[in-house]
Order: sequence, then C-alpha cells, then structure tokens
Amino acid sequence: MSSASPSRPWDVHRLPSAEGRNILVTGGNAGIGYFAAEQLAATGAVVVLGSRDAAKADAAMASIRSRVPGARVRHLRLDLADLSSLRKAVDGLDLTHLDAVIHNAGVALDDPPRVETADGHELMFGTNHLGHFALTRWLAPLLSAAPAARVVTVGSFAARSERLDLDDLESARDYRPKRTYGRSKLAQMYFGFELDRRLRALGSPVLSVVAHPGGALDSLTPSRSPVHVTDPGRRLRALPAGLLVQGKHAGAWPAVRAVLDPEVRGGQLWGPRIFGLRGLPRREPVPAHMADLDVAARLWAASGELTGADPMPGFR
Repeated sequence: MSSASPSRPWDVHRLPSAEGRNILVTGGNAGIGYFAAEQLAATGAVVVLGSRDAAKADAAMASIRSRVPGARVRHLRLDLADLSSLRKAVDGLDLTHLDAVIHNAGVALDDPPRVETADGHELMFGTNHLGHFALTRWLAPLLSAAPAARVVTVGSFAARSERLDLDDLESARDYRPKRTYGRSKLAQMYFGFELDRRLRALGSPVLSVVAHPGGALDSLTPSRSPVHVTDPGRRLRALPAGLLVQGKHAGAWPAVRAVLDPEVRGGQLWGPRIFGLRGLPRREPVPAHMADLDVAARLWAASGELTGADPMPGFR
C-alpha cells in the first residue's frame, strides 16, 4: 500500500506514510481496534471507525485526535450482528474506494446462556464470523476500486487449539462460551485464507491477510482516557505477565503491519514474534488445520447460505 525502504527493518514506531488511503477498522472504538486506528491515523490515512455506539466512537476519535494532530478519523455506524443493515452501512461510507479493511470487531462471552442475534444466529459466531463474511460482500466493489486493497482478518491465538464442528457451527447442540468464541475466531481465520485463494483464482489485485494479537491484556495496555483507563496498581500487578503477553497497543501491531507493509502477501499469517504471544510482528506458518481446503470450502458454502451474501460476486 505504501513504500518502505527494504533495507530498514519494520519499525512499529516509524510506520510508512499511507497518505491518501482509506482504511476501515471494525470495532475501532475500543481495544485492539482502537489502537490499530490510532496507529494508522498517524500515517496520514483516512481512518473510519466501524462501531454500533456513536458516543463510544466519538470518544475514540477525540482520543486519537488528541494524540495525532491533524488525524483524519470518521465514524461509520456498523452493527455486525444485524446482517440486513450492512449494505446500507457500507453505502454510508461515501467513498470511491477502500484501500483496506481490518475485520477486528468481536464479541466474547464468558458465561451461558447462549445468546442469539436478531437474525437468529449464535451471537459470537454470528458477529465475529458471519457479520464480517457478509460485510466483505458489500465492501468488495470499493476494495476492487483501489489499486491494491487488503482485507485483514483478525483471528485469535485461541483458535490454534480449536476445531470446527461443521454440523454444529452455531453451537446449538453443545454450547460452551470459551470454546464457541475460539471456534468463531477459527472460522474467521479460515475465511481470511479461503478469501485469498478465491481472489487469486479470480486474478484480483485485492489481498486477504490474517493476523492475530497474541496475548493482549487490558491491564498491560496504556491508558487512553476515556476509551480505556488502566489503574496504576492493576498495571503494576500485571507486570510479571508482561514476560509472556502484552497490552492491546502491541496486539494491534500485526494487523497494522498486514495493512501497510509492502512485503506482505496474500494468504499469510502475521502475529507476535515471541511464541506467538508477545513482541514485534512477524510472519508465522499457517497451522495445518487452518490450511484444510475441504473444511474451508464447506465453511464458505455454509456461511453463504446463512448470510445470503457470498462475497465473491462483488470482486473483479
């Protein structure tokens, strides 16, 4: 998307210019999405925060502007749990092209009961996977209109230990919140890899890349009042964990690199350098189960039926 000297190592604190680029970050009002938006705003890009909550988005934009003078940030009302709203939401972007989207927004529930979206889908699978799957369909023409756009899907380290049950994708028979969350993120990662295979077959210039934040804790995240406030005592108590994991500001680094680094290629996986849990962003090998073409194809077909919105017709 932008030029960078091949002789200089990637520096998370000295990002290449993305002046003139339009980037959408779903869930950009908090957590990893917020820090991805803040970091991308510093490159000169126009950054659109996709969020259901206008007040939270306003707070996030004010925080970014306070730290990035001249930041060009906007809010797009976006509810991934309401599939019927997504086409109209994308119309509200009012852009001629979109250079990148970071599929970051996510719901994580810790306890039962099982909750459904208005469309009748299990909330985590419906929001995290199906919502982004359907959103890509409506973003496809804008992504195709850019010279070399990127779709960056944010997965999770938790997906490594999960396997999809293709006969119970929405955990209707066996609902365990943490497992259901991990499977929803695994489905997202399958989608990101399969999307790139389909884009390559189409001859599209759009790339699909998968990233994950490793272990990213609120207690190790710097304060961005009022978006996020870390109590000093809590941060101090969490410091030993910093040997293994990191804050959400660092958790955003792999997705940001996946958007900006000209050396990144479609179908790649990017995550933290140290055991996949913390540190600078690097390319990782794709786990074998995430490269299963049969599972990916069956998940794609099921997702298309559940959403009524296969992404591919919008690409060219």
